[in-house]
Amino acid sequence: MSVSNLDDLKRQAALKAVDYVRDGMVVGLGTGSTAKHVILALGERIKKGLKIKGVPTSQETARLARKAKIPLLPDDAAWPIDMAIDGADQVDQRLNLIKGGGGALLKEKIVAAAAKRFIVVVDHTKRVPVLGGSFPLPVEIIPFGWANTAKKIEALGGTAVLRKRGGKIFKTEAGHYILDVNIARIDKPAELELQLNALPGVVENGLFVSRASLVIVGTPAGVEEQHAGH
Repeated sequence: MSVSNLDDLKRQAALKAVDYVRDGMVVGLGTGSTAKHVILALGERIKKGLKIKGVPTSQETARLARKAKIPLLPDDAAWPIDMAIDGADQVDQRLNLIKGGGGALLKEKIVAAAAKRFIVVVDHTKRVPVLGGSFPLPVEIIPFGWANTAKKIEALGGTAVLRKRGGKIFKTEAGHYILDVNIARIDKPAELELQLNALPGVVENGLFVSRASLVIVGTPAGVEEQHAGH
């Protein structure tokens, strides 16, 4: 399936997610290609009178949201987030996720954890029987002693690769590094999430376990919804 077709499936799923947004809500805004569709769709609804406030998970998202005329709450507020909407890199059958391909996983997890409801929007290629394998697990770490942290992470299983962009070490908005950890299969994501975050030097990892309330999937046969616990 072509990239443009997959993008259209993401857009259809994003439109369905935006249907859940109600007047007066505070909405967590994800980062990436799927989240962009969500922001554009919210912008269209704002033109028709919808009143919401947004909490962006990256500077790029904040820029898109301002363009769409979504009023944003300050970063340091104790936000009462009614609903967060974001994409994912992988979704398993229990709605556990791998996120962080775009490098915004720390803010994305903070916002998802603060939201009363977390809606995940993906195209059908992101669904997997078990996490890992085709997509590496991003782990955000502090630069100090990063090679040592990488060894500790590898001791839990997998191979850690320092993320680079254009030949330079990729840095998150917080100034951290990301290790992309290749793991054949993640059979116990809840356990691994805790083990990784217990390591000194690890800031956060891209396993989002038992956080999604609803996953909306764009498929060639139409949009499908899967609720947590179903």
